[in-house]
Amino acid sequence: MEIQDQNDAGSSEGGSVHSQSRVTFSGPLITSTHKKPTATSARFQHDMNEYVEITLDVRDDAVSVQDIKGAVDEQEAALLTTQLERSRPHKLTSQLSAKLKQVSRELKRVTSNSDRRAGFKQLDRAKTTTGRALRGLQFINKSVGTEGWDEVEKRWSKLAVDGLLLRSRFGQCIGMNEKEFAGELFDALARRRGIVTGTITKTQLRDFWEQLSDQSFDARIQTFFDMVDKDEDGRITEGEVKEIIALSASANKLSTIQDHAEEYAALIMEDLDPDGLGYIEIHNLEMLLIQAPTHSSNTVTDSRKLSQMLSQKLIPTKEPNPIKRTAKRFTYFVEDNWKRIWVVLLWLSICIGLFVWKFLQYKNRYVFHVMGYCVTSAKGAAETLKFNMALILLPVCRNTITWLRSRTKLGMAVPFDDNINFHKVVALGIGVGVAIHAICHLTCDFPRLLHASDAAYKPLGKYFGEPRPPNYWWFVKGKEGWTGVTMVVLMTIAFVLAQPWFRRNKVKLPKALKKLTGFNAFWYSHHLFVIVYALLLVHGWYLYLSKEFHKKTTWMYLAVPVLIYASERLLRALRSGYKTVQIQKVAVYPGNVLSLHMTKPQGFKYTSGQYIFVNCADVSPFEWHPFSLTSAPGDDYVSVHIRTLGDWTSQLRSLFSKLCQPPTNSNQSGLLRADIGTESYIPRMPRLKIDGPYGAPAQDYKKYDVLLLVGLGIGATPLISIVKDVMHHIKQQKEYIENGMVDSNNGTGASSSNSNKRKPFAVKRAYFYWVTREQGSFEWFRSVMNEVAENDHDHVIELHNYCTSVYEEGDARSALIAMLQSLHHAKNGMDIVSGTRVKTHFARPNWRTVFKHVAVNHTAKRVGVFYCGAPGLTQSLRSLSQDFSRKTSTKFDFHKENF
Repeated sequence: MEIQDQNDAGSSEGGSVHSQSRVTFSGPLITSTHKKPTATSARFQHDMNEYVEITLDVRDDAVSVQDIKGAVDEQEAALLTTQLERSRPHKLTSQLSAKLKQVSRELKRVTSNSDRRAGFKQLDRAKTTTGRALRGLQFINKSVGTEGWDEVEKRWSKLAVDGLLLRSRFGQCIGMNEKEFAGELFDALARRRGIVTGTITKTQLRDFWEQLSDQSFDARIQTFFDMVDKDEDGRITEGEVKEIIALSASANKLSTIQDHAEEYAALIMEDLDPDGLGYIEIHNLEMLLIQAPTHSSNTVTDSRKLSQMLSQKLIPTKEPNPIKRTAKRFTYFVEDNWKRIWVVLLWLSICIGLFVWKFLQYKNRYVFHVMGYCVTSAKGAAETLKFNMALILLPVCRNTITWLRSRTKLGMAVPFDDNINFHKVVALGIGVGVAIHAICHLTCDFPRLLHASDAAYKPLGKYFGEPRPPNYWWFVKGKEGWTGVTMVVLMTIAFVLAQPWFRRNKVKLPKALKKLTGFNAFWYSHHLFVIVYALLLVHGWYLYLSKEFHKKTTWMYLAVPVLIYASERLLRALRSGYKTVQIQKVAVYPGNVLSLHMTKPQGFKYTSGQYIFVNCADVSPFEWHPFSLTSAPGDDYVSVHIRTLGDWTSQLRSLFSKLCQPPTNSNQSGLLRADIGTESYIPRMPRLKIDGPYGAPAQDYKKYDVLLLVGLGIGATPLISIVKDVMHHIKQQKEYIENGMVDSNNGTGASSSNSNKRKPFAVKRAYFYWVTREQGSFEWFRSVMNEVAENDHDHVIELHNYCTSVYEEGDARSALIAMLQSLHHAKNGMDIVSGTRVKTHFARPNWRTVFKHVAVNHTAKRVGVFYCGAPGLTQSLRSLSQDFSRKTSTKFDFHKENF
């Protein structure tokens, strides 16, 4: 064996000597010339010309591998490097002989273990260290320690006591919120340095920080290994694996994994310790981490499509000319909102026209010379009030809107999805009209009339009576006065309680006043409109300045809208009477979700994405609440999933929970459930009525070839119905094609010569992204996920589940969860997070990447983007839809439904 040794040493008087040597070992892959060949060493002597050259950088307290050349593959080189660099020889004089023995021993071990590791994928150490695996285990990332050492140092000055930082404050100091995980990390770092006091100095904290922020993969995996290896014997037992699984599950709020930590620990040991040694070493842990796939690869595109994507001008460029920039923004705004714009402009034009018409009319009357512009403004506002009080009823005529949306082409020009928003806009117009009308009358018109001279008042006597009104109270107590004041009070109550902070119980009030908020308060206060409209008719009949019948126009404005609305309410009452349903199945899920499966009423037809109203007389005989349908039209039942958010839903959940029992077998989901058709004892179920269905934005999914469905939490309900319907139509489409009932060539449906052919289902691909905070949420639709995974052989539906309680890919707190997930899914085909066949991604999706994926794979297509969830994500998805529609050949049509 050939040895090259170069030593450099420097010394100073009274100082220490530091030595460094670079050593190159070169020789045949044999361990002894006199030892008989064995099965493990046969490979070494098969070809005596096979040599390996290893260059080591040997220092006083460390050994690093500079280069490995020769007859070892990349996987063996990676494992050999890990073993060699872990050595810490104490005496320089014994390093060379120790290294010679270690090289021989490690080469023999690596080769002898190659058969046991044959199942592992070939590794590229260089790529692993700097690439994917390096991102797979980070203690310092964008959620921890992004500020750098300076901010850690500032927090140290606030948290340290007498120059020492307590273990309990270590996580807070470095920016890690999970105290338990941070505590274990502290212990691992302290054990390596022999610290047993539970406190550290600022210098020691800096040392900790440098190790945590070390960018080398070996340093990171060593830190992680030290966290698991609590007895510092260089080996990890099954008990230690169980502890770290429980710790990681707790940090990521994965209670199910925490409960099954022992089972999953056995799985890891089975995979990494097939020989039954009872322990695993650091190289085993490294292999496990490297094999875990990255979650960011959920949108895979091949190189050709990727080049197409990069050629698109997706990176926004700022127009230097401010005039052109403003013009472009205005053009984009008009393109995206033209439906809303023309409707609002028409509404404003009518309001302004009515105001000006009545304003000018009263300006030409004698009363203008006494009351001035106050009376003209009050009357102009009153005319707009009549119009808006009639108009505000139309956006909430749900049956009419559903019919217009489904049976006519008006949806091409009228934004039916914005009916509630338009209802709110008209309500704002009413508020402005009431303010102008009331202020002008109460603060200007009446005082002027009281202070007018007798001569000026005389022509007005026929309107206000003779003698003239004695005081201000005369106006207030008259029919016109008290009806107006009462309407203002009732409108104010309804308007205030309809605000989100009251309707959603966000206002903190004393317990005695708590019932004044919430959905019930909103619902009942809004039904004060019956009194308001009755008072409006009275108020509009007893007018001071209009005594002729044909000039009392209030009832004329209200007649048609009130008739339409009253007919709708009557239809709802009659329809709900015979749409009493029977409960088939009840399930109470984690996350306060109640699932109800009901019998399907005869003749009940609906489209996925629509919703129904549910009434339970045992909770309240008068209240009806809307819920999206989670069943598909092809199902023989009707189902809804109800999230407990308010008083009515809480009472409903409590009512059904009393009738349920824990599941009797593992195939049944939920915390509590009652399957009526399979139980010998059938409890008395509460009586439910349903009303509907009613139209919603998601029902337009059939217009698109490609769907991008995005649901947040319980917002997935209408989208699940769409996924089920797409799956049903895929199966049905195959049957039709096999039976010759579909023209599969041109997709135009029946021809004149064959009228019995059906039009093919438009949707050819669907992407479903479900983002939820809690692991238990995946139980809500577990059966749907598994059904799609098992039956969608053509991969028409692409499912992506995201659990935001789990830290993002690359975070050390979720690294073991990713490893375990990969192992379990490969062995059992089941995801450990969701409990379904669909693999769960961590943290939140990168929505721009999602849109890129869809745009690249569906060029020159129209994609329907349907979002249902909290308002926070609406603007981001809308902006991305607009951006990609302008800069790619793929057009994204955005639809949203907020709750």
